[in-house]
Amino acid sequence: MDTIKMTRELGKVIQADERYAAYQKAKELNDADEGLQAVIGEFNLIRQKLTMEANKPDDVKDTEKVNALNEEAQNVYAKIMENENMIKFTDSKNAMDEMIRDISAIISMCCDGEDPETCEVQPAGGCGSGGCGGCSGCG
Repeated sequence: MDTIKMTRELGKVIQADERYAAYQKAKELNDADEGLQAVIGEFNLIRQKLTMEANKPDDVKDTEKVNALNEEAQNVYAKIMENENMIKFTDSKNAMDEMIRDISAIISMCCDGEDPETCEVQPAGGCGSGGCGGCSGCG
């Protein structure tokens, strides 16, 4: 059995999953949302100005300007994250990330000798066993 071929089959299954479809739709809505794109552009400009000011030598750096730009960036970021399309995108991205994390965990367990039919993916946030002895790590 060719592992690369089977991996490509897994890719097809992932792309057929409803979480993938929701993620793709959310990306398209984000890209088409001109208001959101304008706010993202504004955020990127502020972040660029902030980086430039923060990286200046201490003797010429304007700390008040850095603080003001940082606050402005946080306010614009909050506007981005309150956008309905961004909320849908974030939720769908989190679902995709969780699916990929679970797939990766199963592959890792199999590579460590676990039985592919019985190995269990631990819920995000930890295993809840109370101890981490022998654990390969969370997440």
